[in-house]
Amino acid sequence: MNRAILVVVGAMAASLTMGQAAAADGKAVYEKSCAGCHAAMAPKLGDKAAFKALKKDAASAAVVKGKGAMPPKGGAASDADAKAAVDYMFSQAK
Repeated sequence: MNRAILVVVGAMAASLTMGQAAAADGKAVYEKSCAGCHAAMAPKLGDKAAFKALKKDAASAAVVKGKGAMPPKGGAASDADAKAAVDYMFSQAK
């Protein structure tokens, strides 16, 4: 019985750690692939008004496809990386 509890607790801890890693990955992707442009171009990181006007799902789709001068995925390696960067940017505008 005690072993089963340890397995469940271990699985819960692993899932919490993975959630924290995903947030850190979004920041790392932003810093590597997005910050160069979004430090000067809209929407700028932390601009609450700009992000309030956007819908996260639509922004993620636009980033994955590319928009204007922004290349597909914003230069990130994968769709998941691009979406993590979008999540990070939205989280910084709260």
